Amino acid sequence: MANETYNADVKLISGLKVSCQSREFEMIIDEPRTSGGTNMGMNPVETLLNSLGACLVIAAKSFARSKKISLKSINVKVSGELDPDGFMGKNPNAKKGFSKIMTTFHIDADNTQEEIEDYIAFVNSICPVHDTIAHAPVFESKIVIK
Repeated sequence: MANETYNADVKLISGLKVSCQSREFEMIIDEPRTSGGTNMGMNPVETLLNSLGACLVIAAKSFARSKKISLKSINVKVSGELDPDGFMGKNPNAKKGFSKIMTTFHIDADNTQEEIEDYIAFVNSICPVHDTIAHAPVFESKIVIK
């Protein structure tokens, strides 16, 4: 199968508030007031954690039947540890992004503990967002001066 390309168009609205568009959908990302934003949306790192959680839930639901998991419900709680001193330039040795991301799966299914543990290992292994975070892609940047 050929590679697919996904696109995002992100534009500054005002202050730190940005409009994020993919296909016909728009989402506002902002910073809390305490960080200089207007608190009109999640901030970028919260959005990343939510993207990971959403991808894990969708992957779990998508493959449950074929993997013989009788999934009744699933909820994934995601948290990340980040030292803001790295981003703010206060500590040049601090990592700028997350140093640790933790996921907690809350699952209701008629399967054994071992079957569910094996299934969650599978879900983690096929989730595109998980894979992107765990194994950084090649980055390219182009600049267009107006």
